Amino acid sequence: MAMLLAVLPHALTMAQEKLFTLEDLNFGGRNYHAMTPERRYYTWWGNALMSLDVFGVKLLSEDSDAKFTAKKSSKVCDSSAESLFTLDDVQLVLSKDDDSAVGINLLSTTFPYADEPLALISAPKKLMLYDFRKKKIVWSQEKKGSLEWNAKSRTDAFLKDSNLWLRLSDGTERQLTSDGSREIVYGQSVHRNEFGIEKGTFWSPDGTKLAFYRMDQSMVTDYPQVNTFTRVATHEPDKYPMAGMASHKVTIGVHDIKADRTTYLNVGDPTDRYFTNIQWSPDSKSIYLFELNRDQNKATLDCYDALTGEKQSTLYTETDEKYVEPLHPIAFLPWDSNKFLLFSQKDGFMRLFLYDTEGNFIRVVTGTDYDQQNASYAKQNNANGKQNDGKLITNKDYIVRDILGFNSKTKSVIVKANVKECTSMNLCSFSIDGKEMQVLGATYGVCDGKLSDDGSYLINTFSNPDVPRGYQLVCIDRQNYSEKMLFTAKNPWEGYALPHISKGNTTAADGITNLKYREVLPPDFDPKKKYPAVLYVYGGPHAHLVNDSWNFAARSWEIYMAQKGYIVYVLDSRGSENRGKEFEQVTFRQLGQEEMKDQMKFVEEFSALPYVDKSRLGVHGWSYGGYMTISLMTNYPDVFKAGVAGGPVIDWKWYEVMYGERYMDTPGQNPEGYTKTSLLRKAKDLNGRLQIIIGANDPVVVPQHALGFINACNEAGTQPDFYIYPGEEHNMRGHLSVHLHERITRYFDDFLK
Repeated sequence: MAMLLAVLPHALTMAQEKLFTLEDLNFGGRNYHAMTPERRYYTWWGNALMSLDVFGVKLLSEDSDAKFTAKKSSKVCDSSAESLFTLDDVQLVLSKDDDSAVGINLLSTTFPYADEPLALISAPKKLMLYDFRKKKIVWSQEKKGSLEWNAKSRTDAFLKDSNLWLRLSDGTERQLTSDGSREIVYGQSVHRNEFGIEKGTFWSPDGTKLAFYRMDQSMVTDYPQVNTFTRVATHEPDKYPMAGMASHKVTIGVHDIKADRTTYLNVGDPTDRYFTNIQWSPDSKSIYLFELNRDQNKATLDCYDALTGEKQSTLYTETDEKYVEPLHPIAFLPWDSNKFLLFSQKDGFMRLFLYDTEGNFIRVVTGTDYDQQNASYAKQNNANGKQNDGKLITNKDYIVRDILGFNSKTKSVIVKANVKECTSMNLCSFSIDGKEMQVLGATYGVCDGKLSDDGSYLINTFSNPDVPRGYQLVCIDRQNYSEKMLFTAKNPWEGYALPHISKGNTTAADGITNLKYREVLPPDFDPKKKYPAVLYVYGGPHAHLVNDSWNFAARSWEIYMAQKGYIVYVLDSRGSENRGKEFEQVTFRQLGQEEMKDQMKFVEEFSALPYVDKSRLGVHGWSYGGYMTISLMTNYPDVFKAGVAGGPVIDWKWYEVMYGERYMDTPGQNPEGYTKTSLLRKAKDLNGRLQIIIGANDPVVVPQHALGFINACNEAGTQPDFYIYPGEEHNMRGHLSVHLHERITRYFDDFLK
């Protein structure tokens, strides 16, 4: 258990510093926004950098050609920016009786046309194009029920009475479907938001065609949610396909605006098939999508004719003995419409592979062996008389998380990837020929970014353990690369009693794998004293808890608990994200089991520290973390004195099809695994004080889980505590989140402190 880095040393004592409340720290708290790092809002108008706030829009930098450069500009700062227009300007040109001006927020302003001075402004009731040179509204459209607006055709896809409609640029409306209902769902996310699906409509590049999902869930079982706020409680069921049971059927429609015709892709019988990652061809004639079988161990990339709906070809097939998980659509090269990048972790880590539209593999763009390339890059720099810029790739086993865009000048792709460290996230440029790479902007911390229109410039939003939030302007030019800081947020917690937060390394239960952890010590920590310790746990796929953002990503509740005299520990066990396929798939068909081994090895290590009171150990987690909390307390009943499990999974047979079957197969295929991982059989082993908290109308981990476990405890004679939030879903919303975390804290105060 090796400590990597400690932050936030303190010269003042707690008596001299202010103390936090949950109203300060917790999302939903009355003072929460005042205690968060200050933000800036930037966007692009072509290659011109724009600064947004609630009351106005400023042009930060542009040269005589209306294209700014980070290196040459002398006015890339808010104080000297040119004001383009204000909220007053917009409201002035709207008629006095036009209530569309009410609720306008310029923070959401975009500039959809690089060569026109038009700002797209969103109000609660309308979309408007504002000409900021002529100071007038040149176009507006109602946006009731809006799903997705297209800048090319100025057409909006929207829902009305469960059916899909179009609102054309001239304001006329066109109904595309007529059988929409609770059971026939159009234009919305399908497959329960798995496989990277976030929406249900997809405009063609030329704006003349709309692809959309149609989901028939009439065969899916209803889960009987109840509304207890009516005079007599009413039945308001959710469609919830549990593992091994009937799932919904999805098809894809394509509407041609000019021909006023809708065609459905001829996918055949959609039973037990998943369709995801829809992408249009650059010429708007073809649709590419991934199909996944219900076992989720085979994925194909298929191409369909958008006009006829007929399948044209299968370009790519990937299989895996455990599971394949397509999360990203293919990305066509802007300078070559016959080539595209494809995400895959078939070699063990998520990479980008270059293919052509005939399905021929060309090369691995983001590669796997960088030692030689790094040496070549450094040698080239030295030959050109340049110093090593410190931006060479150092983590070979990195994950490409997303594509931000392309730079056609340098023939490169700009991505998010953790190339420096598994706990960091960098912005990087990779040449499509696979020969050059560069980290863009901050090399340490967690970064996100937004590219200019042609990919020449980048806004990098980053955070690291010592920087709450920063914004960089990056000029992506191999010959004249430059960076400029736009804004660095002050520490909003200055003057408060801050805990000592550190990140460290430990080894997994396999004795080989390196794991990352976080330790949060009280502000007045005394190594000669002994403290109660709480393990905050998640452990499941598609999440990690330790990273190199501000305070090493310590949650506000951890800060609060440390202030109250607890030590909090967090470990990213095997099965979590950002570490590659083998690391993630160790949980296959046995969710929770390997994770428990890693967590308990970690518990043994930190409980042996001289300042940890091993007789006062607690554990807390939510959702998958709730499952892990109860798993740890019942499998190791003599270790934890108290625990709080929020929204816990209890038995995977009650969880939904797509997620559950990916990691566990069906109950029929894996009866031993479902029996082994079920917590119903462990209810008899509960020893410490356990509080279970749920939302009464949770549509994610349905209440049957918690109620089933409580019933098992009743039969076994064990005594959990139970708290429920009426009307709430999987997470407590608004100010109820403050109430929730006060309740969690009080439970540990009552039974652990």
